[in-house]
Amino acid sequence: MSELFQLNPRQREAVKYIDGPLLVLAGAGSGKTRVITEKIGYLLKECGIPANHIAAVTFTNKAAREMKDRVSLSIGSDVSKGLVVSTFHNLGLRMIRSEYKHLGLRSGFSIFDAQDSKQLINDLMIKAKFDDSADAVQQQISRWKNNLINPDAAFANAETDVQQRDALVYKEYIRYLRSYNAVDFDDLISLPSELLQKQPEIRERWQNRIRYLLVDEYQDTNASQYLLVRLLVGVRAALTVVGDDDQSIYAWRGAQPENLALLQDDFPNLKVVKLEQNYRSTRMILDAANAVIDHNPHVFEKKLWSELGYGEPINVLTCNNEVHEVERIVSELLNHKIMNATGFKDYAILYRGNHQSKLLEMRLQELQMPYKLSGGTSFFAKTEIKDLMAYFRLLIN
Repeated sequence: MSELFQLNPRQREAVKYIDGPLLVLAGAGSGKTRVITEKIGYLLKECGIPANHIAAVTFTNKAAREMKDRVSLSIGSDVSKGLVVSTFHNLGLRMIRSEYKHLGLRSGFSIFDAQDSKQLINDLMIKAKFDDSADAVQQQISRWKNNLINPDAAFANAETDVQQRDALVYKEYIRYLRSYNAVDFDDLISLPSELLQKQPEIRERWQNRIRYLLVDEYQDTNASQYLLVRLLVGVRAALTVVGDDDQSIYAWRGAQPENLALLQDDFPNLKVVKLEQNYRSTRMILDAANAVIDHNPHVFEKKLWSELGYGEPINVLTCNNEVHEVERIVSELLNHKIMNATGFKDYAILYRGNHQSKLLEMRLQELQMPYKLSGGTSFFAKTEIKDLMAYFRLLIN
């Protein structure tokens, strides 16, 4: 593969290592997606593993599509035909469709989305005359499923009356789901995990079907996803996982970055390759990021570095409140634009939550500064706001 020689030494090492389980500790902007796609190509073309025996798992459908497109573009769609590149949930669904009889399901089973599940839970709570929040119970049931805790165990380990009631709802919820010949999103992971754990023959069949497994964003796996990976690779441990505990942001929905540490316990011969060269940022930005990250608890130590030069100094602006923050952002932008004779298209404002865009939009519109909102719905594009603005225009005119 000619592309292999364009990788840096650590990336190349990660691509070519197939002698055992591998953890690629990939810092931000270090080219981890390229490593995964190049490794898939290496497994196909250099190692002779058929495409239909390789599976790559990531966390979003968009990431899965992009990864599959990159592999097809790199090595050709004919060679990669049959390759499984999917989310955890799609992989679990594929397994359930193949093994539904062993799970007590009938063909043509339904998948409850979050709203369907909430409605069923709410109906069960009304029937039982429980006055808890259906949202809270739904979240609790999801946590139990992600941790592979069945209703009986949930009830036995309940520490409060509320948890006992939630466990009773959980038991009825499962019973009704099965009577409807249905599964929910959490079942797409927990059911295959439990099946492989309890049925050695089925486990061996799937281990023979998936001869090499690659997992992206491994720091965001929960308990059931981790178990599914471990059961699929078995003692052969033909596995590459890519992750970074410093980039874990989904603990609130069950992600367990400590799964990176568990790898060393479950796979004593685990090899770790660190990708520390950053291709996006200057040394100034990386030094600042490293200084912040140093305060986090680490499973593995790493230091990001870059060949893109030192870069411009970082300005930190202190603000009294969110209104003052917007004023500072807009004034700094205008001052820089005037001093450097640039255009509005040369600037971007990043914010952490969509709720922050409202004040920014209002201030930009007051100053008649053109902008385009990316990745969300403009406050002024919402139906109710457009209706109000139309009434105001009518009143004024």
